[in-house]
Amino acid sequence: MRETMGAKKELQYFQIGNAYGGSQRWMKDPWMHIGGCGALTNCDTCIYLALYHDMKELCPVDPATLTKKEYVKFAMSMKLYLRPRNTGIKDLPTYIHGAMSYFEDSGVRSLSMEGFEGSRPLAEAREAIRKQIDIDIPIPYLMLKHHDNAFNFFEWHWFLVNGYDEREDGFYIKVATYGKAHWLSLDRLWDTQEEEKGGLVLIRI
Repeated sequence: MRETMGAKKELQYFQIGNAYGGSQRWMKDPWMHIGGCGALTNCDTCIYLALYHDMKELCPVDPATLTKKEYVKFAMSMKLYLRPRNTGIKDLPTYIHGAMSYFEDSGVRSLSMEGFEGSRPLAEAREAIRKQIDIDIPIPYLMLKHHDNAFNFFEWHWFLVNGYDEREDGFYIKVATYGKAHWLSLDRLWDTQEEEKGGLVLIRI
């Protein structure tokens, strides 16, 4: 495993007005407002791929000039593939099936997805995130329950990883959710000390 202490990379991202990516709070549909994080994470992934990997088919409008109203409409179309439910989209295969169905229906067949379970070692998670970000592809991340109250905001939630930073005090990831960017310690985040672990979705082109 390579030594990259001090390495840092942040992907280019997108803004909608003053928001960093999309936001679940914009959803007027009650189910999407409460539990649309999986669908919105895939929307943000598609917008990113349309902008920076020339996969325009994945976004129904111009991703460079996307408005809040257009984003909400896009999110509602994604609801058909990643439908909110009582327990949320609480496993990687369900997310992957929905996201891949959207990709294929959009005419994009050059993408594949692989689940990286949260039960795997931290060192492997660090390396997987490095490799994915280094090839300029963000990472859908599912976190379920967590023993550390500092992560209550991110519990039972999908969000998008679009950067990493190897600091003296550990490995940090940059995540986008609710229209804002956050830096989180992966070393603390990964060890949930709960039975239900969540994990990563790794995208390949």
